Amino acid sequence: MASWSLQIVSPFPHHQSPSSSRGRNVSTYATTSRRLALIQLGTAIPQTQLFGASASTLLKSDTVENTAQAITEENAIDWSSRDKRKMLHVVYRVGDLEKTIKFYTECLGMKVLRQRNIPEERYANAFVGYGPEETNFVIELTYNYGVDKYDIGTGFGHFGIAVEDVAKAVDLVKAKGGKVTKEPSPLIAFIEDPDGYTFKLFESKGHISEPLCQVMLRVGDIDRSVNFYQKAYGMKLLQKRDEPEYKCTKAIMGYRSEDESAVLELTYNYGITEYDNGNGYGQIAIGTDDVYKTAQVVKLFGGDIVLQPGPLPVINTKITACLDPDGWKSVFVDNVDFTKELA
Repeated sequence: MASWSLQIVSPFPHHQSPSSSRGRNVSTYATTSRRLALIQLGTAIPQTQLFGASASTLLKSDTVENTAQAITEENAIDWSSRDKRKMLHVVYRVGDLEKTIKFYTECLGMKVLRQRNIPEERYANAFVGYGPEETNFVIELTYNYGVDKYDIGTGFGHFGIAVEDVAKAVDLVKAKGGKVTKEPSPLIAFIEDPDGYTFKLFESKGHISEPLCQVMLRVGDIDRSVNFYQKAYGMKLLQKRDEPEYKCTKAIMGYRSEDESAVLELTYNYGITEYDNGNGYGQIAIGTDDVYKTAQVVKLFGGDIVLQPGPLPVINTKITACLDPDGWKSVFVDNVDFTKELA
C-alpha cells in the first residue's frame, strides 16, 4: 500500500516497473545456474600470461609466450585506475526467501528486480533494490533448500540505506513487526531483517544517487586493508577517520564519491585482529572491463584467487573470484557480459 511506502532517497521513477523488462531473465535462469557454472568452470587462465593481451587471445592460447611482459606494480596500478569498475550487487544467504522479500519490499521500500528458482540444484534467489541493476547497487538474496538459518559471524557489520526521515522509517519497521536494535539518535538508527542482518538507516536530505549505499565489514588491520583495496581492487580511499571514543578506525573505500555510488566501509576495532566471517554473508560483485587483467593485479598485490578468470559454461559470462587479507570474498564480472545478462 502506498501509505506504507518507506520514503527513500531514490532515483527510481515511480512509473517504471523494474521487472517489466526482465521477464526473459527469469526463464533463462530457470535452466542456467551461475552456481553450477562456477563448479564446472574449466577455463583457468594462468596468471603469468601477458598483461596486455586481449581476453580473446588469452582464451585461444594454451601456453605462455617466453616474451610475455612481466606485470609491474606501476602498470598494474595504472590499468586499475583506468578500468571501468563499479560495485554491482552484494550476495548473502537467507532462511526464508519470501519472508525476506516481504520485509525488504514492505519495510525498506525495495522492489523485486528479478527472481529465479533452480529446483534441480535446490536453491533460489532474488535480486532486490531501489532501481535497475544497470545503474544501481542491489542485493542478491540466496535461499538454499532446507537451510533456514545461517551464522552471520562477528565480521559482518551492516548495510547502509539513506532515507528521507529516519523516525518515520523506524516507525514503519515497527508497524510491520521488524526489529529495531537502535532507536533514532536522531539521524541514525539500526534495524535487523528476519535473518539478523543489520541495516543502518541514516537521514539524508541531500542528493543520493543510490539509497542502498554502503556495506560495512570488519577487518583486522586497517592499513593493510586500505592498501589492498587501493592497489588490488583499484578503489579510492574516500575518507579515513579514527574514532577513539568508540575504539575503532574506519575507512570508506569506493570507485566514486559517496554521493554518486555505493561504498565499502572497513572498520578496525582496537586490538581485534581476527573475526569469524560466518556462513551467511557471501560476497560483493564488481564490474570490470577485463577479468583476466583484474585477476593478475589482485594476485600481484597478495590477493587469493579462489576462482580463476574465465567464462561460465552456457551463459559465457566471464568472472573471477578472490579473497582479501581478511577472507572477504569479491567476484569481478565482465562489464559487457553482465549487460548482456540483463538484456
